[in-house]
Amino acid sequence: MAKSKTTIFYCQNCGYESSKWMGQCPGCREWNTMVEEKAPAKSGGAGGSAHRRESAAPTSLTAVDLQEEERMSTHMAELDRVLGGGIVPGSLTLVGGDPGIGKSTLLLQVCRYMAADGHKVLYISGEESLRQIKIRANRIGSFTDNLLLLCETNLEIIEQTIRSQMPAITIIDSIQTMYHEEISSAPGSVSQVRESTNVLLQLAKGLNISVFIVGHVTKEGTVAGPRVLEHMVDTVLYFEGDRHASYRILRGVKNRFGSTNEIGVFEMKEEGLVEVKNASEFMLSGKPEGASGSVVSCSMEGTRPMLLEIQALVCHSNFGIPRRQATGMDFNRLNLLMAVLEKRLGVQMSDCDAYVNLAGGMRILEPAIDLGVSMAVVSSFKNRVIDDKTIAFGEIGLSGEVRGVSMAAQRVGEAAKLGFTTCILPEVNLAQVKPVKGIRLIGVRSVRDAIDLI
Repeated sequence: MAKSKTTIFYCQNCGYESSKWMGQCPGCREWNTMVEEKAPAKSGGAGGSAHRRESAAPTSLTAVDLQEEERMSTHMAELDRVLGGGIVPGSLTLVGGDPGIGKSTLLLQVCRYMAADGHKVLYISGEESLRQIKIRANRIGSFTDNLLLLCETNLEIIEQTIRSQMPAITIIDSIQTMYHEEISSAPGSVSQVRESTNVLLQLAKGLNISVFIVGHVTKEGTVAGPRVLEHMVDTVLYFEGDRHASYRILRGVKNRFGSTNEIGVFEMKEEGLVEVKNASEFMLSGKPEGASGSVVSCSMEGTRPMLLEIQALVCHSNFGIPRRQATGMDFNRLNLLMAVLEKRLGVQMSDCDAYVNLAGGMRILEPAIDLGVSMAVVSSFKNRVIDDKTIAFGEIGLSGEVRGVSMAAQRVGEAAKLGFTTCILPEVNLAQVKPVKGIRLIGVRSVRDAIDLI
């Protein structure tokens, strides 16, 4: 009699399933990511008839009641901005980030504010004991009796507790420590993470409970586990920044209830994470005065304009092949901009080392900072100082033209708010920007026009 298959192979990167091992995953094309796990037993789980709705009749689009989602404020303006205005009841939110960056601290602060508002909050930890959570809570402040703690990793016990307590908000720290007894694989495996998230999703939607789950990240910066995890949740938040630095950036990568790519800026202090009200001013603190190679540019993070300092250092190389280094921006984009400067302006930097840094630790991929980067590189190469009250933004094409950018009026308004007196921007954007008192607008058509202003 043929032996029945009791094992299955999963891809740790994307969750692709296969009955046999393969060196390369057909789904994501990654190598050596297939792991063997015991196949889960078929039962009336999340896909069974017990969890199906009583009626599956279609509904007319015109009969759908369109009302604003009721949201719960976290009393943290930066977090509310990233979430799209507050916590939506019945939502499932994934919070990822490097170890020690402040994920648990942020969620514990959310628990404190929500419990003070009278909401019942359940904090479930699979990594820390009750005493460890209490020590961290004492640094944050005082808590009310509405915050309940549970140290457990068994998903069945967690499900029973949630159904009996019926909290308004539940925190799961972390999803990689949870396990289901029906699945024999170890906690943190592909099948365990997927099944645990599926159970929590059913609880959030069925009981109208807002659930936050903490996810570990890999060395590439993505949430560990199957990629389908990010598709199952409603909102994906990533904590960015160096854990040894004081600032933290919370970025919304996915949000079904608001705009994506919104960011919130926090500063880590002894009492926990403190909101940074004026992020642009915070990023520009410590900017040197009268130094060549320093230019302020503006990038849009969601709906928020963010001013940041671009620093460039260009010096003659002692080696046959000059060195290029970019911190905070795309390395290939820097090489492209330097090639445009050499071809269109005749600035010979083929024998020079070039280093570009976005001060403050921000990582920007928006091409609107191209003009600022080019001006900083030429300023350092020619050792000419650009006025400290000047800001520049615009996208540069391969022909040296300066293309228009989106939301130019918001960028100019943020610059005027911080006291800048001159703004160099694409000429095509001049018609979209109304004159602002105290700031002079200079439109440029090519990168040569901008460099001539230095």
